[in-house]
Amino acid sequence: MVLGRPFLRSLATNKFLTRSPFTTRKPDYSTPNWFRVGLAFGSSSAIWILLIKQHINDVEEYKRRSNLS
Repeated sequence: MVLGRPFLRSLATNKFLTRSPFTTRKPDYSTPNWFRVGLAFGSSSAIWILLIKQHINDVEEYKRRSNLS
């Protein structure tokens, strides 16, 4: 227990001396990052397109199998 106290004190001082990488800079909301905005909307639209194409294929497969029976 006696050996652990200096270690705990050094951890407490290190916590105040180091900076977190997440709080080093505040985001500037006045100028949006258009690359990231385009990437977000582009990937979202690509996922929706793939989802709709898959749904159309599934409906066609369902109709084809139900007509065979």
